[in-house]
Amino acid sequence: MKKLLATALVVVMAAATLCGCGSSETTTTSTEGTTEETKTGVVKVIDVDLTTEEYAFGVDKNQPELLQASNEFIKEIKENGKLEEICNKYFADGEPTAVKSAELDSSKDQLVVATNAAFEPFEYTKGDSYYGIDMEVAALLAEKLGKELVIQNMKFDAVCLSVGQHKCDIAMSGLTVKEDRKQYVDFADSYYQASQRLIVKSDDTEFDACKDAASVEAILKTKDKSVNIGVQNGTTGQFYCEGDKDWGFDGYNVTTKGYENGSLAVQDLINGNLNYVIIDSEPANCITRAINKVQ
Repeated sequence: MKKLLATALVVVMAAATLCGCGSSETTTTSTEGTTEETKTGVVKVIDVDLTTEEYAFGVDKNQPELLQASNEFIKEIKENGKLEEICNKYFADGEPTAVKSAELDSSKDQLVVATNAAFEPFEYTKGDSYYGIDMEVAALLAEKLGKELVIQNMKFDAVCLSVGQHKCDIAMSGLTVKEDRKQYVDFADSYYQASQRLIVKSDDTEFDACKDAASVEAILKTKDKSVNIGVQNGTTGQFYCEGDKDWGFDGYNVTTKGYENGSLAVQDLINGNLNYVIIDSEPANCITRAINKVQ
């Protein structure tokens, strides 16, 4: 069984891109606070928002004209319904659109976007194409600016840094507005409100009665270093678990383990190496849905 689980990640990632986040079978919430769908699988998401945060583009500080253009663009796609249309491709019954990246060429007029394409439904890959809310928005922004789109896929920790070092023009990676990131980028106006959620094994009933963040936190505060929580490196989930003054997070007396992406963390939860995983809500839903499909 463990051998099967250890090799399941490739299948999981393939299933995730095939099913998409908008093609879920159900989002019905039970009285216990978990979705009906996740109850039938090996993992489930606790239906409680642990945080409230805003996603925004991180723009090169040396390009104030790009910041202004980005803000005008965000306002435009909110008002004309284009942003909602894109989101519905991943959250409802729309069909995601593939986005292609051109080769980086300094002789051309290009928009170079830094991302971490392991964060479905905001950015992920299938074959040599990019998909996700941020990627479709990036394609529209490049089109509006009359530039060729180049997508640079990297570890999440490097996304803001690459823009700060002027290697990329803009970061679009489900990027939460955070004070210390402002040393590297100028944030455009917010385009999406997000939250963190807890993932547990499907037979774990400890959090089922929780109705709000306070009730989840009360349980987490009883845990000690023997409890392992998986997070994606450099994300809000890590700051939430470890504590962060800028956010006002006190953190927990647990062992936080970082991973390159949420899928790897959830696989380690299934394999018995973690007690819980804390990641952004929509990626949490996509990952658990994909994993439960192949178990």
